[in-house]
Amino acid sequence: MPDGLGHALLQACSRFNDATALQAPASTVTYRALADQGQATAAQLRAAGLQADEPVLVMVSNQPGDIAALLAVWLAGGVVVAVHRSTPPALLAALQQRTGARLGLDWPDASAAPGLRRWADAPPPPRPLLAGAAFIIFTSGSTGVPKGVVLTHAAFGGKLQQIHSLLHFQPTDRTLLVLNLSFGFGLWVALLTLLRGGTLVMAPAFDAAGFLATLAGARITQVGLVPTMMRMVLTDPSLAPAITQVVQRGHLRQMLIGGELLGLSLAETLRRQFSGTQLIDIYGLTETSTCDFFAFPADAAQRPGCIGRPSPQVQHRIADAQGQPVAPGAVGELQLRSPFQLAGYLDAPDLTAAAFQNGWFRTGDLARQHADGLVELMGRQKELISRGGHKLTPVEVEQALSAHPDVAAAMVTGVADAVLGERIHVLVVPRSGSAPTVAALRQHLTGRLEKFKHPDAWHVAAALPLGRTGKADRGALAALIADGQTRPLDT
Repeated sequence: MPDGLGHALLQACSRFNDATALQAPASTVTYRALADQGQATAAQLRAAGLQADEPVLVMVSNQPGDIAALLAVWLAGGVVVAVHRSTPPALLAALQQRTGARLGLDWPDASAAPGLRRWADAPPPPRPLLAGAAFIIFTSGSTGVPKGVVLTHAAFGGKLQQIHSLLHFQPTDRTLLVLNLSFGFGLWVALLTLLRGGTLVMAPAFDAAGFLATLAGARITQVGLVPTMMRMVLTDPSLAPAITQVVQRGHLRQMLIGGELLGLSLAETLRRQFSGTQLIDIYGLTETSTCDFFAFPADAAQRPGCIGRPSPQVQHRIADAQGQPVAPGAVGELQLRSPFQLAGYLDAPDLTAAAFQNGWFRTGDLARQHADGLVELMGRQKELISRGGHKLTPVEVEQALSAHPDVAAAMVTGVADAVLGERIHVLVVPRSGSAPTVAALRQHLTGRLEKFKHPDAWHVAAALPLGRTGKADRGALAALIADGQTRPLDT
């Protein structure tokens, strides 16, 4: 994509012209109108003095104007910093200072004029790292201060082409967008739909009942989701008739799910309840332009729980702490190499250097590769729990618990302990109408996990705690436990 995402999107607008590009609850926008809006606003940005490769804060909340604003920034030569409209003022100010953005766009209503905000008159100093950049995307920050990931037009555009070669987006597609546009997953789902001439149906907020109603009523052919969203759908028994209606309508071709570990239990339930829909589990990181592994139905049938195989032009290895490949089947760090990786972390060359080992990007995820070539995730390196000299990953405990018929979801975290170093705490989300007990779950784990991997403390809630991107957040669970805000599971 040599001319960048803006020109590629403009070409799509010219090609598809009067077809519907964007559909929201209160408005629709054709490709022709999207092009006109983007070009007019790009002229405003240039008139405001926007320099090449200069960051622009773009407020987003899945509104048609958000897409026009992205297009405008790119056509004007700027770099998009997508920020959700619900962002607190203090955090917005911090992002403005970190990026040096002097201009911002807020366009909640595509039928009205965009709101252009100016924080300063002088442009920020040039940053070589931003040459050819399309995005600065801030990570969720679950393990520390969010990092600004710089992705170029060439990297992100190239990855979009590879994704399309596997998923085959079509002009007849109607894609439901429930993921935030400040989230790499949401961005690629939206952009790939539009680049291929489909209609992007935009949902400003996610609620389970409204989501199912839109799937059925708006003839949705594909949707991108995080697993937590589908847990919300499946744990509400009143929604069973709505799920049946979606299946009977037969429009939903693909369910693209990623952003967090899917888990065996949820995957099996989704395949059973949404029969006729292709469930595709996707693994990727913001730093690698997302979508590095795809687990298609055949992969899941061959090895349940795997993340599948790498996407085209993505190389991978599993390495030990010294950067040497581990023995076949052994657990190590999953490392990646491709043309689609980040240019670097914004103003943080030390973090950029630390993210690579001998040219390989360090994902921080533990994994193992089986003899059939399929890769299985084992958890995060930073999430390893050290209990009494034993190390374990939260994921293996969560998967074992989620296999119990009364458990809809489980989340495990380590809590500091003076004797053992850490103790294992688990939050259990029961299935609707079920009331699992500690005794029953302990019995379930017997024979499935070594004794030292059994939880020391048990908590219960109606749902897993979520972070700002809608994903289940292990750090939030640890904070709730520390503050005494959890409810114990019945013994």
